[in-house]
Amino acid sequence: MAFLNVYLNFNGTCEAAFNFYQSVFGGEFATFSRFGDMPSSEQPLPENEAKKILHVALPVRDCVLMGSDCPPEFPNGIQGNLFNISIAADSKEEADRLFHGLSADGHVSMPIADTFWGAYFGMFTDRFGVQWMINYDYPQP
Repeated sequence: MAFLNVYLNFNGTCEAAFNFYQSVFGGEFATFSRFGDMPSSEQPLPENEAKKILHVALPVRDCVLMGSDCPPEFPNGIQGNLFNISIAADSKEEADRLFHGLSADGHVSMPIADTFWGAYFGMFTDRFGVQWMINYDYPQP
């Protein structure tokens, strides 16, 4: 069965926020990557954008607190309202079912598809304005 994680978005302060959260909760980051770590594209990122956080994950008990800085192509929100509900699916089929069911009559910002980081992932805002991320991590050999 799928489980939910909190995914926070920031306007350039993700690294400072997660260093703070780590100082409070303890533990080690399961993932920590920057926009500059993405495979290169035709348009290189400006240095200030490349240093921003693409994805960070901090396990906290049975959950994972995750976050990123808002990428330049997405409009920045109001600090405090920058979050997504992230669902970790048990299978690609479950990910598809959840993605297509929850996104019906909503706005898909990233169609669900295979990613460069080895997952099946998509993002959308549902018909009620709630932001969601669906992720299925392929089994590692």
